[in-house]
Amino acid sequence: MPRLVLVDGYIDEPASLGVPPYSSPQIRAVFGAARDVGADVILLNIDDIRRGKKVPDCDVLVVLSGCAVPGRYLRGNPASEREIAELASQARASFRILGGPAALETNKSLKAIFDLVADVDAAVATNEVVRGDGPSGKWRTIEQWNRWMTLGAESVLGHPDFPQPLIAELETYRGCIRYRSGGCSFCVEPLKGKPSYRQPDDVIAEARRLHELGVRNFRIGAQTCIVSYLARSNGTETPVPNPEAIDRLLSGIRSLGVDVLHLDNANPAVIAQHPKESKLAMETMVRHCTSGNVLALGLESADPKVRKANNLNASAEQALDAIRLINEVGRERGPNGLPYLLPGVNFIVGLDGEDPSSLEMNLEFLRQVRKEDLLLRRINIRQVMPIRRTFESDVSHSQFLSFKKTVREEIDSRMLRDLVPVGTRLTRVFTEMREGKHTFGRQIGTYPLLIGFNYPLPLNQFVNVKVVGWGFRSITAVEHPLHINSCPIAAMESLPSIGNKRAVRLFRKRPYHSIEGVEKALDEPRLANEMAEFIDFE
Repeated sequence: MPRLVLVDGYIDEPASLGVPPYSSPQIRAVFGAARDVGADVILLNIDDIRRGKKVPDCDVLVVLSGCAVPGRYLRGNPASEREIAELASQARASFRILGGPAALETNKSLKAIFDLVADVDAAVATNEVVRGDGPSGKWRTIEQWNRWMTLGAESVLGHPDFPQPLIAELETYRGCIRYRSGGCSFCVEPLKGKPSYRQPDDVIAEARRLHELGVRNFRIGAQTCIVSYLARSNGTETPVPNPEAIDRLLSGIRSLGVDVLHLDNANPAVIAQHPKESKLAMETMVRHCTSGNVLALGLESADPKVRKANNLNASAEQALDAIRLINEVGRERGPNGLPYLLPGVNFIVGLDGEDPSSLEMNLEFLRQVRKEDLLLRRINIRQVMPIRRTFESDVSHSQFLSFKKTVREEIDSRMLRDLVPVGTRLTRVFTEMREGKHTFGRQIGTYPLLIGFNYPLPLNQFVNVKVVGWGFRSITAVEHPLHINSCPIAAMESLPSIGNKRAVRLFRKRPYHSIEGVEKALDEPRLANEMAEFIDFE
């Protein structure tokens, strides 16, 4: 039995997340593909190796890593090129395979360390190498795909966040509906050709196996547009959505008894072109998914000339129509404290034909969203990565940073205040890390809000909270209810309008048995009444 070591270097792609707390479907596919041909698979992650764990001797070493859309990570930073080079060079392996986005963008000196750079499908390449065949450079068949995802489900047992707050990313199809025209200039998905769809029952079967193993959180994120899942072709780049197929998929997964079911990408042009079918699809999303859900819309640029030069998905008008419709269907607040379904918007800076006026058009687009009192859960701004080709833009890095700063200060901060006003109760916030006396946590889900506490809390536990303040993209909260007789003074100080002096006064006069005692300590009835919704007297 050949021994295969699979190193999860963490993956971040436009159509798939694999940075903790996410379980990448690429990792599970490679694990299953190796198991399918009898390999003894040992799974490590880059954090294991950072802590000093050595890669054991093996016949085949597979490293999956890379960031096609690098971001800021609370934990679990993806492996650097230096880390990949060190572990691959030091490993005693007969054959080395590199996969993930690193196989597309990595420098030549790193690629030279590997015997095979799997820039198409690392799962197929792994299966063929273990089997003793030469790599074909092919994509997996649907039958292989479904079998390997089920066989590879056990890999979640080795994930650092198993069982909580792990989220299993599920794939429904590969490729892009716009493959004939080449799709967006920066995206690799159209290069995968005509979309290959997995059927609802097959995705549900994978989710069922993961659920049996203990996974409770799922995100259907590894596709270019969930609204286009099994869409009906009409000869254009905006096929007719298939709400019945989406309903079968989501209802089947939700019926397993999951804690979280969220989504990711959607094409605003499809939504705008087919509002009736899209609305039905969104209604089933609201019905079967858990609250806090987001549809990330790939606008990329509101400038018509940039859209034309880069063959982008949608116009600004279409994106605005999609935002209106998602707000109409999903804005109601759900059990976890957030709306059921909200839009996000993606911008990419550095595309062909862009100039400073393009950035101003992006700002005007966002100002129109604010003017219409529409909510956006997330505004993602990044610079284009030249994975597919290089780009020519007249926007400087300083202009990019200035644009980003303006969006954060003028749009994001105000949007966040509308989304989660002071006193909003958010449930099941998982505490993840501490910096000094500050604790940080997030709800489990797609694009969760970063929630800060100005006092230490035990880590790796769920707490319910109430919002007390905002940053540009994060919020400050306290536990809810806040136990006024035992909480740190910093927690009392965080409450609205309390501050340090009043907190010290409250702290010195503990314990309290009723709100009347708090009112007496403060000698300010209004503030005591405001505190009442945040505290208890245990």
